[in-house]
Amino acid sequence: MRVDAPRQEVFIGYGAGGLAVIDAARRQRIADIPLPAHPEGFELGPEGGRIFVNLPEARQIAVIDGAARRRVAHWTVPNARANFPMAVDAAARRVVAVFRAPPRLVAFDAVSGDVRADLPTCGDADDVFVDVKRGRLYVSCGEGAIEVFERRPEGYAALARIATARGARTALFAPERDRLYLAVPARGGEDAAIWIFRPLP
Repeated sequence: MRVDAPRQEVFIGYGAGGLAVIDAARRQRIADIPLPAHPEGFELGPEGGRIFVNLPEARQIAVIDGAARRRVAHWTVPNARANFPMAVDAAARRVVAVFRAPPRLVAFDAVSGDVRADLPTCGDADDVFVDVKRGRLYVSCGEGAIEVFERRPEGYAALARIATARGARTALFAPERDRLYLAVPARGGEDAAIWIFRPLP
């Protein structure tokens, strides 16, 4: 689910392929945008109007015109599938998608769809976040790692890989607290936990 606050609209991904549009003021469903596969993750564009949707079953990223309520383009990455995490780096005007097979971080130009970066990352990725303050990306992976990338004029560069725990892939970066929270499942006699990371510097 994503909220377009200026337009008072809520977008909800559902079913075998669709985005429902809800008028938040009237609390009514006002439109449906059909998609060729189930929407895994999606983000609103950096300047409004466009919506970017991960469709792993279709092996593509759909580009939606939010005002026209229709798909206007789609992007693909040859030999890459299982694109689940997604984020928008508004400052760089890039859409970042992380693929699981093989594990790759791919950044697209938000307007043209051209690939601006294609880098290896940790396996079984579940979340990716933009740290606006530091110009970084954080990828949380079930293989037991958090991968950190730094924004560069030409794309991104790997900055660090932080060991975590196998199966710990669900995360949340809270910019207002400047913390990354990682859900660590119970395993080997250890209780489930939330690990908290503070970015440096």
